[in-house]
Amino acid sequence: MIYLKSVYFYFLALIINLKTFIKTSYFSTNSYTKSLRTSVPKEFFFFPSSYLLSPFTNFQNYSFNLSNIDYENFWKQTSNKKNLRLHDFLWLGLVDRKTEASLVRKIISKWISNNNIYKKQIWGNSSISRRVISWILNADIILGSTNITFKNDFIESIIIQINHLKKNFNLESNNVTKIEILTTIYLSGLVFHDYKENITFAEKELRKVINIFFDDDGFPRSQNPDDLLQISKYFIILKDCSEAAENYEIDYINSLLKNNLMCLKKITTPLNTLPLFNGATEVNLNRFYDFLNEKNYKPKKKNGNVGGLNIINFKKDIVYINSNSPPLKNFSNCYQSGPLSFEYFNDEDKIITNCGFGKNISNKAIFLSKLTSAQSTICIDNTSVVRFERNKVINKAFGSSYEKGFKVFNEKNENNEEEIKFYASHDAYLKKFGYICSREIKILKKDYKITGRDFFEKKRETKKVGFSIRFHLTPGLNAVKTISGNSVLIQIRKNKSLIFTTDKKNITIEKSVFFAGNKVLNNFCIVISDLLENNDKIINWEIIKKI
Repeated sequence: MIYLKSVYFYFLALIINLKTFIKTSYFSTNSYTKSLRTSVPKEFFFFPSSYLLSPFTNFQNYSFNLSNIDYENFWKQTSNKKNLRLHDFLWLGLVDRKTEASLVRKIISKWISNNNIYKKQIWGNSSISRRVISWILNADIILGSTNITFKNDFIESIIIQINHLKKNFNLESNNVTKIEILTTIYLSGLVFHDYKENITFAEKELRKVINIFFDDDGFPRSQNPDDLLQISKYFIILKDCSEAAENYEIDYINSLLKNNLMCLKKITTPLNTLPLFNGATEVNLNRFYDFLNEKNYKPKKKNGNVGGLNIINFKKDIVYINSNSPPLKNFSNCYQSGPLSFEYFNDEDKIITNCGFGKNISNKAIFLSKLTSAQSTICIDNTSVVRFERNKVINKAFGSSYEKGFKVFNEKNENNEEEIKFYASHDAYLKKFGYICSREIKILKKDYKITGRDFFEKKRETKKVGFSIRFHLTPGLNAVKTISGNSVLIQIRKNKSLIFTTDKKNITIEKSVFFAGNKVLNNFCIVISDLLENNDKIINWEIIKKI
């Protein structure tokens, strides 16, 4: 049955890919180019604030100097893969608006001359969406000239790209990208009264995406903190531009945005970063929170746990635990197979981490960062808890996803005078190895330490198999095994260190990797390893402050 199902998906993927190939081949024809050319509005109804672009650049100060750029050769110099992001035009938020407007117009004019017809690398849905949004949000300086020809070419190029997005919206499968597209289309309807129908189109499709993609708390069903952050930025554009355009109210977006920001506030770490689960990357949120404050957004923390993350904290200790079952298969493109993995912060220092997500590095980095061994959790026989689809044909059609999920269950939380406790189990290794895995993590209030207990419960007769429990350390922290043989000294700074101890002697320190934004960093990993010999097993460990 499984084989037949795989064959079915393979041939279905072939059909989808063939249809996509035929359609994208048509994109390059003169006939398709002509179909995108519709009436060109004469004016912008209003100019949205360029400040709305600042969360996408994540820079506080002007840092993109155009004064020494040869605009005639600007796009020739950016043809390599590394510089393709310049075609998104997010850098418009970084230029000196007073002195470099004329040079911006020349660069855009050159882009329109060279790229106003479909080109695969720079006409992806996300790229078009970011480009058009950047142009519209900076239209006040871009059109600060009396050149009627340029103005007409600029507005026409926006319409051409918007029409392309509308015609091919149904080909897009990624829900975050759908929201990018619909934000762009909606914005075009606000600024061009001739295209008010774009507002209706975008609203209708937005409601569909929202109903499918968000849970009751306002967290994406992908369980990806990075999705939550990116979507919040687009919803802010929708809200602010709707208010600026007057007579346009999207209360359902305003309500959802409020919940989005409350969820984001809830999961933000003491370092103002995202916890590294299910596709989140190493990103500093200081600038984004500054932006929210300046725009008078003051989100409170959501009550309870959100996005499949269980958070326990006391004073200077905070632990983030991945306590949810995997997302549905169609939302699992960035899922990382680390059930009950955790990240630990002490006094604003991140101690235990997951390895991050390699989406800005390479496809190989993405694959490696999805493995169970890249998370701070239990791993049996060096096997990931889920098998990810490796067939290129299927991945191209449906995106990378897991083949079969599992359940996290029996979750318990307790908070009393002595301790804060979390407990849960999962059956990811039950079918293959015959074990239910459970994890208990406590913050002991009086003793000022973190304790953990990992359980292996045998549910059927099974063969002898090895296991490992990994605790990845944040890059920059040093680790040294002590003479006792069952503990590790974690050196944080000259005057601060922690002791990791276990009741087992087989503890080692391994070299690991950490996917930090756009690069790979080296770090250390504490590993407890042993054998499961057809029996139950309990592993105790703790992290205490060195006195």
